[in-house]
Amino acid sequence: MKKVEAIIRKTKFDDVKDALNEADIEWFSYYDVRGVGKSRQGRIYRGVVYDTSIIERTLISIIVRDKNVEKTVEAIRNAAYTGEIGDGRIFVINVEDAIRIRTNDRGDTALYNAENEK
Repeated sequence: MKKVEAIIRKTKFDDVKDALNEADIEWFSYYDVRGVGKSRQGRIYRGVVYDTSIIERTLISIIVRDKNVEKTVEAIRNAAYTGEIGDGRIFVINVEDAIRIRTNDRGDTALYNAENEK
């Protein structure tokens, strides 16, 4: 099992959500987050200078079986891509175990309903 975390532009969230649904990734968590980037330039809007070093993004967190890692990463990468600086990052992290509280299923079977397996 792997945990896939992606930090993406807030404007690309709906595109990524739709791409994950098309890739049969039906459950994930997401959070609005802020980070600090390299860019330190200020932007001026209506005479007020805004600090653009604080970047608002969306963090998506998904636990997937090993067989679904690549299609998850590709769905996120393709949907979040703009070609500009600040498109985001994707991290793939090993997950040691998962336990479904209701049934006490462990491992891969804790992530999906076996009776619905395609």
